[in-house]
Amino acid sequence: MRKIISFMHISLDGFVAGLNGEMDWINVDEEIFDYVGKRINEGDTALYGRVTYQMMENYWPTAGDKPTATKHDIEHSTWYNKVHKVVLSKTLKDAGLANTKIISDNLSDRINEIKQFRPASGGSGSKDILLFGSPTATHSLLQLNLIDGFWLFVNPIILGHGIPLFENIKDKIKLNLLTTRQFNCGVTELNYIVDKQ
Repeated sequence: MRKIISFMHISLDGFVAGLNGEMDWINVDEEIFDYVGKRINEGDTALYGRVTYQMMENYWPTAGDKPTATKHDIEHSTWYNKVHKVVLSKTLKDAGLANTKIISDNLSDRINEIKQFRPASGGSGSKDILLFGSPTATHSLLQLNLIDGFWLFVNPIILGHGIPLFENIKDKIKLNLLTTRQFNCGVTELNYIVDKQ
């Protein structure tokens, strides 16, 4: 069964965005883009909440076609257009959305189906499902014990307030650290898998 890995930039004090969704504090550079690009290219399914999906959909489908497109824009746009997308939303409809499935109810059952699903792109069924940003979706999946790992990029900043990554956690979640990496811009990657024993 495939794993859901939450991919998130986070402040040192555990916030993923400011109170109004601000993300201008996040440090990214070519080193991070290259590192993340290699990892996500191994995935064949991206999972989003509605807000993050709409933000992505407004930019990435054509980002690589612009005359000012960077190497990252071209590579990520290509990946975004081919990846199978799953969106958690009670308001979006999937009519006319290319390569996109909307989940609006029976979250636990539907997510477990996706963990066993092999996309038509020839996925082996062993590739991770990457949950990008989407704090509200992350909170819902955490409460149902459906997240299998965390791929966190800890930014060297303390926000003091904002939208937390972890909220309303009922039980302890034990983690095992798989890898860590320090980037030149000051961001530290922490790659955890959930210990479900």
